[in-house]
Amino acid sequence: MEDESDQENTIEDDYYTFLNIPRNASPEDISNAYRRQSKLYHPDKHTDPTLKKEAEILFNRTKKAYEVLSDPHQRAIYDSLGIRGLETEGWEIVQRTKTPQEIREEYERLAREREERRLQQRTNPKGTVTVNINATDLFSKYDEDYSDNSGFFSCIEVSGMSFAQSIEAPLTLRDTITMSGQLGTQNGTGSGSINVSAKRLISSKGWVEVEVGAGNGPTFSLKGFRTLTKRLFCDGATILQFTSHGMKAGYVGTLAMQLDKHTVGYLTYRAGIQDAMSTMVVRDTSRSYTAISIHFGLIHSFISLNYTYKMEEKQLRLRSSVKAGTFGAFLEYGVEKKVSQHSSVSAAVRVGVPTGVTLKIRLSRASQAYTFPIHLCDEILPAPVFYATVVPIVTWTVIKKLIIDPVVKERKEREKEKQKEMYKSRILEKQREAKAAIELMKETVSRIRAEEESKKGLIITKALYGRFVYPQQDRSNLEESGHRDEMIDVTIPLQCLVKDSKLILHKASKVLDTLIVFDSIF
Repeated sequence: MEDESDQENTIEDDYYTFLNIPRNASPEDISNAYRRQSKLYHPDKHTDPTLKKEAEILFNRTKKAYEVLSDPHQRAIYDSLGIRGLETEGWEIVQRTKTPQEIREEYERLAREREERRLQQRTNPKGTVTVNINATDLFSKYDEDYSDNSGFFSCIEVSGMSFAQSIEAPLTLRDTITMSGQLGTQNGTGSGSINVSAKRLISSKGWVEVEVGAGNGPTFSLKGFRTLTKRLFCDGATILQFTSHGMKAGYVGTLAMQLDKHTVGYLTYRAGIQDAMSTMVVRDTSRSYTAISIHFGLIHSFISLNYTYKMEEKQLRLRSSVKAGTFGAFLEYGVEKKVSQHSSVSAAVRVGVPTGVTLKIRLSRASQAYTFPIHLCDEILPAPVFYATVVPIVTWTVIKKLIIDPVVKERKEREKEKQKEMYKSRILEKQREAKAAIELMKETVSRIRAEEESKKGLIITKALYGRFVYPQQDRSNLEESGHRDEMIDVTIPLQCLVKDSKLILHKASKVLDTLIVFDSIF
């Protein structure tokens, strides 16, 4: 069975084949082919209403092929990417001097941006749900002291939950209103807040944002961002928080610098509500992500290292991080797997002092995220570390084999059937157009035959196109693949291509095996 991509390529219009010119045709060759084919299919040359309608279709296709191939920029896009490249939005901003490789990279970038815009439209509002689970009784080393053995689920309790949601409302191209809120509870104590912000894009180099909120007292903040140079940019925020004890003021400022193509350095200073200073260096490449951070504060100071290895071909990411400071230290390792175009699942194990062992499961669907931190043990013991590592792997393997793989396989089968039907429909449409083209050529071919006979030139008496099927071949396989087993008479089209007693056929798409048999009279 053919690949879906192969089928799409075989039924896509080939402008070079349609005009019968080579792929390296000169502008003059393209113009001559356009004039010759325009005369053949011009609607004004046909009085029959049915033929006139078919002529309009083929004449428009001729014009479209000429418009693309006569424009060097569009032709370069078409040669590199086909018709799908011409249909991509944003080409009007692309330099016309780009090489084919640069054009392909530009196409991929534009396609990503278009997909991100579509994704953002589909996934607003954005939100997160976090469910904290306490399962420390499962691995308590004092189990023998408990006489109540009421079962597995009695050892698991939900110790906290939190919800966060935001909605963006674009007012103009420069102004956006964002409404967000969060609600959380931990061990019977709850808190929440609601915020409304207005953001205005000042220019391509900066923006400002005003935010007001209510929760643990009213808050007001003014934020801004500015690009200083090609490699240097900064942002800052002034925050006013009103509580029962009075007003508190705070300031946060960050200065960032692009160190090289993949590396950015950050320097952040906080004053007022939380006095601290931190610096971070982030390196992000196609294969890995690395971040090193050093933080000095009045309450906490720490140093951290995060590393992610990207396996894009397997849609897999391996993550690890180490953090140590005045609060203690922890080691975290985990994996993230993309299960569909907009969905992913991840699992991470955190082993630390004094926090113990925690397993964090995260499910993401577009911009919606569901996180389940499961606290397994207050101490670092081998059993919870082992089970936190092995159980997610085994669970994922079972779910993948029993649920995900069958669903994906069924979806692919449906897509193949859909592509097959589209392919057959396209072939039938092409056959209809070919028959109409032959009818339109009959008057022209009579004139060409007369000219060739007068000078004893080239006259094609019989030409066949198609696939021979021998008795021993399985016809059912050919029918399933969409191939025809009959031969098509293409004598008239080939005679129309005769010029000065010569027939020149350029290389076409290999949809079917071709056999052309003709007799000539000189």
